[in-house]
Amino acid sequence: MSYQAYPLQWPQGWNRTPGSARKNAQFSRRETNYRDGRSWTSKKWLTVNDGLQRIFESLERMGISRDDVVISTNIPTRLDGMPRSGAKEPDDPGAAVYWRSGYKAPMRCMAIDRYTATADNLAAIAATLEAMRAIERHGGAEILDRTFTGFAALSDGSKRSWREVLCITAPNPVVLDIEEAFKKLARIHHPDAGGDAARFQELVAARDEAKKEISL
Repeated sequence: MSYQAYPLQWPQGWNRTPGSARKNAQFSRRETNYRDGRSWTSKKWLTVNDGLQRIFESLERMGISRDDVVISTNIPTRLDGMPRSGAKEPDDPGAAVYWRSGYKAPMRCMAIDRYTATADNLAAIAATLEAMRAIERHGGAEILDRTFTGFAALSDGSKRSWREVLCITAPNPVVLDIEEAFKKLARIHHPDAGGDAARFQELVAARDEAKKEISL
């Protein structure tokens, strides 16, 4: 299974937070200012880049190389594949991080979408990773490994979510959104148009599953 940085690739099997249930976070960064021989510290709102750096630092302390990390959001990426700091906040601010500890190791993941800003969801992932590292420091290495193994099992499912198949990024899509997304992709992947039959069937199944879930 491949992992994409943009748009957001939410882990298979992980629940989403409804848009109405998201809240503002309390994450911030401290900045030291200097003027006329004096210095003082002030609080600043987090940027996407701040969140990225916190995640990389947490994973590096776990021995994970940046080359083995994929950070996925709905923010367009820079040339290096990282989310572009300063970009417009997307409707779906969720963030997911995928990583592996070695070439043959299973891919593991962490995803959070409970906050209204992507930067805060990135920072929340970093904070969660740090909390899990604390488990290891206090002798819970086996517990930590079992936890991450569970994450890997969820994220590596062979069946893609209907959101992923239909490229739906809106947090609360309606049936019309589903139909429009399906028609757009069906024009490309329908066998009569030279597309792949298996891919088209995946689209049909995703459309039906999405409409059933939305109507519940």
